Amino acid sequence: MGRHSGRHAASPIGTRRTSGSARPTVPLPARADVAIVGGGLIGLSIAWRLAQAGRSVVVVERETIGSGASLAATGMLAPAAEHEPGSDPLLPLALDSLRRWPGFRAELEAASGLDIDYREDGTLVLAIGRDEVERLRFRFDLQRRSGVVAEWIAGADVRRREPALRPSVTAGVFCPLDHQVDPSRVMAALVEACRAAGVALVENSPVVALERTGGRVAGLRTADGVVLAETVVLAAGAWSGEGGLLPQSLALPVRPLKGQSLALKTTARTGTLSHMVWTEQVHMAPKSDGHIVVGATVEDCGFRPGVTAGGLYALLEGARRVLPGIEEMEVEAVWSGFRPTSDDDAPILGEIAPGLVVATGHHRNGYLLAPVTADAIAALVTTGAMPAVAQDFSLARFAPGAELRASA
Repeated sequence: MGRHSGRHAASPIGTRRTSGSARPTVPLPARADVAIVGGGLIGLSIAWRLAQAGRSVVVVERETIGSGASLAATGMLAPAAEHEPGSDPLLPLALDSLRRWPGFRAELEAASGLDIDYREDGTLVLAIGRDEVERLRFRFDLQRRSGVVAEWIAGADVRRREPALRPSVTAGVFCPLDHQVDPSRVMAALVEACRAAGVALVENSPVVALERTGGRVAGLRTADGVVLAETVVLAAGAWSGEGGLLPQSLALPVRPLKGQSLALKTTARTGTLSHMVWTEQVHMAPKSDGHIVVGATVEDCGFRPGVTAGGLYALLEGARRVLPGIEEMEVEAVWSGFRPTSDDDAPILGEIAPGLVVATGHHRNGYLLAPVTADAIAALVTTGAMPAVAQDFSLARFAPGAELRASA
């Protein structure tokens, strides 16, 4: 993970594309209106929205800001390319959040003074050979039935749009409304926006227990002391189900799914990509700083950190299969992270006990779903109710018999 980089400054192994800015640690305050567990994308987005609404907010992070999934991500805002069998229930939330992104981006850049590299070039999903074309056609038909904007294009048209691709690319689906951001820039901007709004960001302070008073959650006990709060928001990503914070009756069905990724440095000679490019093996996201981020493996191995030869081989071979120019690109960085994945690959949002709210389980859609999650949780804390589009994603859907009641 990212903390290895300090010991091996000359090696890209375990490093990530971060802003590199040093941030002094803020002492844990004694009290806040809202205490948020987890200093990743979701936690900071919620903190910023709540601070904008006039609440005093503290974010408590077990390691450093973004050290979980947030700085390991690719930054895809791709509800069309991500759409697959079984994901219809998530689609309205995903499309709603994509619609919120332009406003979220404008506010965030204005509040922070930083550009987040928001790109609206769309996604190309590729197929090579008859079998892949048939599977891609199935996916395209699913997209059309679900109302997702997508266009089937022949291999020659794919290569006109992306001349650096191999001639063996047989067909593609173009998803014009898919966007992307640069995670390192988004996280840097959220840190600045939160600070400007008065949010206290406390790093390297693991939460060891929830404080309870009169039958409700009333704060956090950390390694550095206690902070009292009217509301606690658990947004600890893949760690949300860990640490014994919650009783068994409130256990969150969230587990880590490890992913390994790498960043390649492009030059005028190697060429680059204009769009996000997906294959059955990898996705490749060109960034404005001249990098292409290649991700990501999917490994159900618990919290096993590190980068493996097999993982890197799969990424490089998957990319080389369609983009031969990567052979001349310098490997700038390689890293691993842990996606927070729920049992149905959709987020868990809402109040699960008096004074305790959760926002976790975003799987590989954290960046896409950040605006709607932040707005939904801020509305819940300030008004007592989430918007209708988010209400189906409560923990209650995992209760025994919930599926039968929903279909009755």
